Order: sequence, then structure tokens, then C-alpha cells
Amino acid sequence: MTPTGPDRMSVEQLAERVGMSVRTIRFYAGRGLIPPPVREGRNGFYGADHLVRLELVRELQAHGFTLSAIEGYLERLSPTATPGDVALQRTMLAPWLSDLPETADRATLEARAGRPLSDDDIELLVALRVVEPTPDEDVFRVSPAHLSIGIELMDLGLPLDGAVEAERIFETHARAIAEELTEVFRDKVLPHYRASGESSEAIAAMVERFKPLTVQALVTAYESAVNETKREIVRRRS
Repeated sequence: MTPTGPDRMSVEQLAERVGMSVRTIRFYAGRGLIPPPVREGRNGFYGADHLVRLELVRELQAHGFTLSAIEGYLERLSPTATPGDVALQRTMLAPWLSDLPETADRATLEARAGRPLSDDDIELLVALRVVEPTPDEDVFRVSPAHLSIGIELMDLGLPLDGAVEAERIFETHARAIAEELTEVFRDKVLPHYRASGESSEAIAAMVERFKPLTVQALVTAYESAVNETKREIVRRRS
């Protein structure tokens, strides 16, 4: 497809749009991760297909895929895949919850907590998923809405090993739920929408709306299970 209009970009414009260097884009093109540019004389132009494929590459890298694994993933895409089809792949890979909304260094985090924070305190907040470390060891992503709750649990003496073990349980069962839901979506939901003739863009919009509802359903089911467990404990003691 020949790039036209706003989709017609030089390699420098594409690099700016996707947040990569020109050198990286040319390296990826050499590895076959994106199609070659459309040549007009000595100039090469890129379009929407190049943009969405590079965004997919970046999403796969964020999930820890090696370059060889990314090449294998892209090879399985249909040769006739439209930019909308590729964008749908990225939508399905994207996190189902947004990143923690604020970034703070340790001094700012302590100021918001209203107290000095030891390394164990930080580890507890990480286990509670109130904060998340970054490559800079003194900078954290923070959930302001949950920070006060985390500090209260810290003041109440919640043991670190208990928080870590609880996080392990959540991680284990969340992974199992995610795998099963992915199978349901792949085998039941996606074929239904494709058979109905919906466009890739419409399916991507449905996925985005489906995410928060699925998360809320998980929270509701967990709350119900906890309440039923408490009732069962009371019945046993009675």
C-alpha cells in the first residue's frame, strides 16, 4: 500500500511518531520486522502499516520478547494483514490496567507517606502493589489512591513475608485466570466478531471496553468468594 496524505512519512517523521531512532528503524527494516519503504527516486516513504508494526514491536519488547521471538511472532501475521489488523494485535497485548499514574522519587514518596521509609517499608509497598520500582532505584511509580491504605497497613504491623506470600498467591491465580480468559477470547469471542464482519478497528474498540468490565467482574467474584469463605468459617465454628 502506497503511503498517502498524513500517512506518508519520511524515516525521520516515522522515528518521531514512534519514539525510536532512525538507526533503529533501519535496523528493524533490515531484519524484516517492517516492510521496506516505498521508493520514489532516492527517497523512501513510510505509512500506517510501518507505524503500527513498529508499535507492535515496542509492545512485544515491553513484554520481554527477544528480537528473535518478535521476528517469529510477526512471521505468523497474515501477509494481507491491514494496519487495523496489526493494531488489534497490539490492543490485545496492551496491559489491561493502566500504569501507576504518578512518578515520585524517594524523598517525595516519604513526604506523601508522612514518615521515613526503610527498604523493608518500600518492599512492603511493592508487594502490596502500591508502588512499583523503576530502573532508577530511587524513583517509583505510585498509586496515590492506595498509598494511604498501604501506609495504614504498614502502621498496623502487616508482616512483609505475609504481604509477599499474598502477592505470590495473587500472581499465581491471576496468571491462570489470564490464560483461561485468553483462550475464551481467542476461541469464542474473536471468531464471533470476525464472522459478523466487524472491522479490526471495531474489534479493537470492543477489546478496550471489555477490559475494565473483566477486571470489575474479577473484583466482584473475589469479594463474593471472600464473603462466602467467612460465612463458611462461621458455620464451622457454630
